[in-house]
Amino acid sequence: MSTAAVILAAGGGTRWTGPGHKLLADFRGRPLVAWSIEAATTAGLDELIIVGGAADLSALLPEGATLLGNDGWESGQAGSVQVALAHAARVGHGAIVLGLADTPMVPASAWRSVADNPGDLVTATFGGERRPPVKVAQRLWPELPVSGDGGARSLLAGRPSLVVEVACEGQAIDIDTVEDLDRWS
Repeated sequence: MSTAAVILAAGGGTRWTGPGHKLLADFRGRPLVAWSIEAATTAGLDELIIVGGAADLSALLPEGATLLGNDGWESGQAGSVQVALAHAARVGHGAIVLGLADTPMVPASAWRSVADNPGDLVTATFGGERRPPVKVAQRLWPELPVSGDGGARSLLAGRPSLVVEVACEGQAIDIDTVEDLDRWS
């Protein structure tokens, strides 16, 4: 089964009060989003899909990555998920692994461990807490939200008998504010 890594990177970063877009802010010497891109790339899944919107990420893409635009990024994360699903279905992927652009301390091993698990709905856990990346098999794609600011969270809550948890190393810290950036840099 072909599996794509999907980085959700379209949002406007509304809690960010620093200069420019948060995904382009310097984090440990590189743009914040570069950490997620590197981890997903290193995981070596069948395709790397990045769903962008508010920020121009084109200069940060590794060779072979697919950048998809979500023109409706202001409507929430679900729209980005749907953009990724449409592409994944078109090219024939059997599953996607959804991750976030603003979690720079999620390592490649988490992406790979989630992808390699044979379950249809697999989530990473960090210190016992469920966090992306989350693998969703194609048969469950119709159950993902089509609007609003949700990704796979509602599916995980709605289908508990299907959820497989995979304990992962790293930290699933979201960098949403200037204070978050300062704290974790």
